[in-house]
Amino acid sequence: MIPPRVRWTAALLALPLALAATSCAPQEPEPSAQPTPSASAPVIAEPEPEQSVEPGADAEVDPTCETIIATSIVTEFERIGWTSREEPFYVGSTELEDGLRCMWADFDAPASDNLQIFGWSPIDEQATRSAQTELVGQGWIREEAAEGVYVTENPETIITPDENGYGITYLFGDGWVTVADTKQGLVLIEWPPPAS
Repeated sequence: MIPPRVRWTAALLALPLALAATSCAPQEPEPSAQPTPSASAPVIAEPEPEQSVEPGADAEVDPTCETIIATSIVTEFERIGWTSREEPFYVGSTELEDGLRCMWADFDAPASDNLQIFGWSPIDEQATRSAQTELVGQGWIREEAAEGVYVTENPETIITPDENGYGITYLFGDGWVTVADTKQGLVLIEWPPPAS
């Protein structure tokens, strides 16, 4: 069972000034920078498209918690003292062994629901069909869109939905699947990186 999650929907979509400030910040936090004591969650705006991997980097590099999302988001997480934990990537009961699921939070703080989840994995057609069938059979909602197929958790079991009522959501594309703790959180995933 995935623990409750914090939502920053308004911050993701309505604070372009925060993004401007973040994108001008150094890529790594200053050694003397300390997390803001009163901050319980970062204020993050939807990032503009950017490369999470430096230009000229090996296109075959493996995804990491720091590269599957925008560099500006990683910088903001680190600024408030958050770190990432890698976990196995599951779709329903199936583990995708080549996948990566990341939980971002302040793991030194007392347990709370202030966290974010992002994940990416390659997946073949048969596994995609099987996973979607299993999830829909458990009450998840399947929606087709231009960018792929969204499968989001049963509305009756969502603990903290985004502003549109979506909780944990998978996006199935051509040979890949992503996951975030809200549908709107999926826009922060930038993997694979753009071809150079």
